[in-house]
Amino acid sequence: MAHGVFLARIPVRLSAQDIQAPAKINLFLAVTGRRTDGYHDLVSVAAPLTWGDSVRVEAGGGAFSLEVDDPRVPTDGSNLVLKAAAAFAKATGWAGGAHFSIRKKIPMGAGLGGASSDATSALLALNTLAGGPLDDAGLLGVASAVGSDCALFLGGVPVVMRGRGERVEPLPKEAYRRIRGMRVLLFKPGFPIPTPWAYARLAAEAPRAYVDPARAESMLASWLGDPSAPAASLLFNSMERAAFSKFTALPALLDLIRARFGISGRMSGSGSACFLLLDESTNAAPIEAVVREAWGPSAFVVESRIA
Repeated sequence: MAHGVFLARIPVRLSAQDIQAPAKINLFLAVTGRRTDGYHDLVSVAAPLTWGDSVRVEAGGGAFSLEVDDPRVPTDGSNLVLKAAAAFAKATGWAGGAHFSIRKKIPMGAGLGGASSDATSALLALNTLAGGPLDDAGLLGVASAVGSDCALFLGGVPVVMRGRGERVEPLPKEAYRRIRGMRVLLFKPGFPIPTPWAYARLAAEAPRAYVDPARAESMLASWLGDPSAPAASLLFNSMERAAFSKFTALPALLDLIRARFGISGRMSGSGSACFLLLDESTNAAPIEAVVREAWGPSAFVVESRIA
């Protein structure tokens, strides 16, 4: 299985398809350095959730068009969905068109992969509508070219990511069993954190802001190799260093939750969304109340599960 692409696609021709575009969280994220191409290398465990956006793709028209129910989301060529469509057409020679309709739930600037998930879902739907011209390796190549986070959404299960995010493999089965279906409480303040800013902040503090690659692999291997290790012991995000130094509301709330409820949370990706892994017996309502009290009416809170 090359680079862990593991898809179940039905190459039949349809006129329209609806597909879910899940949010993701980074259970483990170690940024290990900056590459010569300007991207960053990382080691990460990313898990899609059962909650997210939805994408409808309707074939026809001879061109690509896009509508989104959130006016803050661009619908021009800067949107990753249209970039994915253009990359698909270039890779396959497909001369058809399609109209994409996105219903947004995943907030922007959250570190939850909304734009990348939308683009990957659109790519998968478009490939099905076109009769399946791209195989697994082809889909991986297109998705990786569109965005660093896109490849992780191809399989719909937790993955280990390396490189700039284009090297993905499914989480080993035993490890997957430890996290599958776990409750996740997501919460985000009213402000976003732009991903380019976060990575630029890390680069400005190089090399001390980066995790040694051998240490990152050792941390991950230690968790993978211990069947008794709980999911909470995997949680790590080296990007918190950049975000927390400027956006102090994030660590302040996580510290408060840990002190009051005994649960340690993390930021996902480059932020600004944070998350908690909850036991089945945990009442999330008091935690949500604390989040809203700390961050005010603009706070976003939703509960989901790891897919």
